[in-house]
Amino acid sequence: MKVLLFCAKGFETMEFSPFIDVLGWARHDYGYDVQVETCGCSKTVTSAFGVQVLVDKLLDEVSADTYDALAVPGGFEEFGFFQEACHEKFQGLIREFNRQSKPIASVCVAALALGESGILQGRKATTYHLRGGHRLRQLAESGADVVNQRVVLDGNIITSYCPETAADVAFALLEKLIGPEKAGIVRHDMGY
Repeated sequence: MKVLLFCAKGFETMEFSPFIDVLGWARHDYGYDVQVETCGCSKTVTSAFGVQVLVDKLLDEVSADTYDALAVPGGFEEFGFFQEACHEKFQGLIREFNRQSKPIASVCVAALALGESGILQGRKATTYHLRGGHRLRQLAESGADVVNQRVVLDGNIITSYCPETAADVAFALLEKLIGPEKAGIVRHDMGY
């Protein structure tokens, strides 16, 4: 199985790294066939706080047909996150993963990119819930049925409400890929 981890400019490293670690433990320590490939609009993507990540693939080089799931960490608007997360090419990729009913996992405000793509119409979802809930209202404007809870699953879609939930989202994605029993072993042995 192969997971595409999209890194938009201004992504949060705390929301990125749990996907690498959780899926890495599953592959390395237990031999579960779960690989992660990173992707961005440029070969080097700068996170919200200046950490640069060299990605495996450019957005132009990927197709939903090649992957079993999509993971999207959130990021900061003031560092340009939505410029790339809401880029039409990435929006098309989100729609294609959804059309194929493949898991799509997002952390925090990455749910707004899913909403922008149109895939959350009438579906339960959540996003960043603090600072007066303005991001929740923004998500509702996309047609999502907003639920203010830590992690929300609706079919193939996983959303969450703040950076602190990133590991939970990574484990929820792992569970969709290899099943609850195997994912539970990884979760336990990682101390969660």
